[in-house]
Amino acid sequence: MNINVPTELHNSFKATTAAKGLEMTVVLLEFIENYVAKNGSTAPKKGRRG
Repeated sequence: MNINVPTELHNSFKATTAAKGLEMTVVLLEFIENYVAKNGSTAPKKGRRG
């Protein structure tokens, strides 16, 4: 998955997650999982794409 994020927002997100000792990928995956759970999906949960 690729996403275009404005540089300033990317830098702010990176700094915020780092300040909390988190990785950006972990935070984004959690957000996506919560979004799918809240908004519905019938797709089975699978491992990471690789």
